[in-house]
Amino acid sequence: MNELNIREADRLEITVLMDNYTDIFLIESTDVCRRPQIPFFPQMLFAEHGFSCLIKVWAGNEEHTVLMDAAVTPANLFNNAELLKADLGRIEAVALSHGHPDHFLGLVDLLKFVSKEQGKEVPLVLHPDAFLERRFNIPVIGHPVILPSLDEGDLKGAGADIIKSEKASPIANGLIHTTGEVERKIPFEKGFPWAEAKVDGKWLTDPFLDDQGLVIKLKGKGLVVISGCAHAGIINTVEYAKKMAGTDKVHAVLGGFHLTGRLFDPIIQPTIDEMKRISPDHIVPMHCTGWKAINRFAEEMPEQFILNSVGTTYVFGGNP
Repeated sequence: MNELNIREADRLEITVLMDNYTDIFLIESTDVCRRPQIPFFPQMLFAEHGFSCLIKVWAGNEEHTVLMDAAVTPANLFNNAELLKADLGRIEAVALSHGHPDHFLGLVDLLKFVSKEQGKEVPLVLHPDAFLERRFNIPVIGHPVILPSLDEGDLKGAGADIIKSEKASPIANGLIHTTGEVERKIPFEKGFPWAEAKVDGKWLTDPFLDDQGLVIKLKGKGLVVISGCAHAGIINTVEYAKKMAGTDKVHAVLGGFHLTGRLFDPIIQPTIDEMKRISPDHIVPMHCTGWKAINRFAEEMPEQFILNSVGTTYVFGGNP
């Protein structure tokens, strides 16, 4: 692919609306990491095996708000947004990282709310393969488990303006780009062999061509790369983002790295070694990264590592 002309942003804020982990006592904030100050019971931020983040980006007088992924349970997503005072009605576009239900089951309700608030359709950027039928075929379970699939009619009925693209797509007036299909060049990042998709009527090991991240070029800092699950490989994703933007400088890498479970244990260390080589200023493993891998990142990249929890806002760049 040719290098893209990605506009530089002055400032970026990423608020985690949903992740696998919450901690009411994780309240110490820094310049980069702002922890939620939520009163105790009964007002609680909920966690689940899902992912969603609200992204605000500024350039000069411009301000844009987009959403990446929409968690699992709509009630939990809306609860967290309300407690965090996150204005979902300002969302200009939604980017879907891939077609797994822990990233899209809250999407229909979210789209209905935003389209009603704005009185118009909401751009939804995804890869065409996000609509594939999918299942898990995990040996210990002994039989395939069919997963919920995206329904194009339901999305349109909820107010989505569906934008299917295999290539990188600009959103937020070009201040944010999806990666589109990620090049696979890292030998140890081989995908998820227990995940299957129906392609041309046959169940195959899922190629996850729809797996995509978001890329923001921050003025004077470098790239911020956000992944949903990084089924294409988190190192592949970051390297492709660097190629897209024409820069080697990476400021932050956030999101799911999909290193959880015994199947992925052997690639935890190679992933950390490659991430050390990339040397981002901040590393925030979330969601499907897994307890073991998260702790290893904390041990081996202590200066860059930030422990995520639901409700945390990451602030990169200067004043808006």
